[in-house]
Amino acid sequence: MASDECKGKSSWPELVGKKGEDAVEIIEKENPHVNAVIVLEGSVVTADFLCTRVRVWVDTYGVVTRVPIIG
Repeated sequence: MASDECKGKSSWPELVGKKGEDAVEIIEKENPHVNAVIVLEGSVVTADFLCTRVRVWVDTYGVVTRVPIIG
């Protein structure tokens, strides 16, 4: 399934450099169909694609390091 088949906003480039907790709130407010999850850089995650998930990658300071996208 591709992100263009998912409902609502699918990418948040404006959140790179922001606090992860703030990013989660913004993502879930802007797209109520997703659950945003904070993931520490270097963590191992599954490769499956879910329209209901957005991973928010953060560094050890809790700052967003990658563009959060649906998947």
